[in-house]
Amino acid sequence: MCTAITYKTKDSYFGRNLDYDFSYGDEVTITPRNFQFNFRKKKSINSHYAMIGMAHVTEDYPLYHDAVNEKGLAMAGLNFVGNADYKEYVEGKDNIAQFEFIPWILSQCANVKEARVLVEKMNLLNISFSDKLPVADLHWIIADSEETITVESVKEGIKIYENPVGVLTNNPPFDMQMFALNNYMSLSVKSPENNFSKELNLKQYSRGMGALGLPGDLSSQSRFVRVAFTKMNSISGESETESVSQFFHILNSVDQQRGCCNVGDGKYEITIYTSCCNVNKGIYYYTSYDNHQITAVDMNKENLDGDKLIRYSLIKEEQIRMQN
Repeated sequence: MCTAITYKTKDSYFGRNLDYDFSYGDEVTITPRNFQFNFRKKKSINSHYAMIGMAHVTEDYPLYHDAVNEKGLAMAGLNFVGNADYKEYVEGKDNIAQFEFIPWILSQCANVKEARVLVEKMNLLNISFSDKLPVADLHWIIADSEETITVESVKEGIKIYENPVGVLTNNPPFDMQMFALNNYMSLSVKSPENNFSKELNLKQYSRGMGALGLPGDLSSQSRFVRVAFTKMNSISGESETESVSQFFHILNSVDQQRGCCNVGDGKYEITIYTSCCNVNKGIYYYTSYDNHQITAVDMNKENLDGDKLIRYSLIKEEQIRMQN
């Protein structure tokens, strides 16, 4: 299960927690402008926007979990098990396999407005990348500096939702996630008043009691509410360091610790990595489960006119700075 958010100070930021019980061997991957993207039912794209993100690379193809292109358009896919529904080939549509969706959009679109036009013409195909990598049930968050949408391919077809909170988790469908926020409209960052009874001398005994009732469990709906509250009330300085630090603090409010989510057979879901990308500068930051030090890869320090993938393995060992 996963959580993705947007965040804005002076610059705009986009990132996610990837929560699962095992890793596919993910790498920070830069796709330069002249890398050839081959699509199963569409013509190859040989010249396109460069992008950076976290991907599992197999057969020289970047299967992106999340990515941002050089124009500042960002996109991530999150588990949507039981609700995602992909189709057979439809004449007259842009027939795109589920694993091709992120490259299809980020290679061609500079903003959400352009992405929406492509999505409205799409049909997401029930085609797996290979026998070893079956089709994943996903829905997607797409964002630029000004707008965020959620895209879901369900039985009724492709649905596009405005996403004013800039948050996505997993189930239920996005409109139900948003509706659930109505249950928490009384939460506040301020100290509560005694509305229980004028006849009782009820008093505040701790700071933070205005948020009593904020979910703390690891379910996707609870994570949606918790991270939305955290993000919408978050305050940080506008410098890059302050902004990035705050972004990680927001996502850390819903990270998963080994042992707390037992998925059976001695396996536990954990936050495998947390990412944060400055979409204006193309700098991709990440931490991993066993490495809390923030590591950064700047796509603009690479040759973006190349035709070969540029890959950085994750630094997974804890980096501890001794002070004495």
